[in-house]
Amino acid sequence: MGVQVVMGAMLQCSFGAAPSSMVVLPTNKILATTPAANIMDNKPMLNIMPFGVCTSMANPMVAAATAAAMGVLTPMPCIPATAAPWAPGCPKLLIGNMPALDSNCKLMCNWGGVIQVVSPGQFTVQDG
Repeated sequence: MGVQVVMGAMLQCSFGAAPSSMVVLPTNKILATTPAANIMDNKPMLNIMPFGVCTSMANPMVAAATAAAMGVLTPMPCIPATAAPWAPGCPKLLIGNMPALDSNCKLMCNWGGVIQVVSPGQFTVQDG
């Protein structure tokens, strides 16, 4: 059983250098102290903010900078590329007709990173 993720949750990408804060718009009209997230709150630069610099060689900017530096890994600014929803979600609890996002969910970046919830933003509401 996970804890409901809300606006301000702290996220971390496995290839990112810094944590990031999640943005949840109040469009789902559900509050768990602040706007509650569902699995479709996965939009880059809207819900998922950059994680400092990216070190994934699958990221074309990192690959190009590394090639230009004669093979020395050269991190580049993170621009999240998240196309799929968070998984697995909590199907027992629907927010905006979609499964709720809890602290056990993961989000895949197209550049190979795994984004996870470090802090859900609140600790009062648990998903069933």
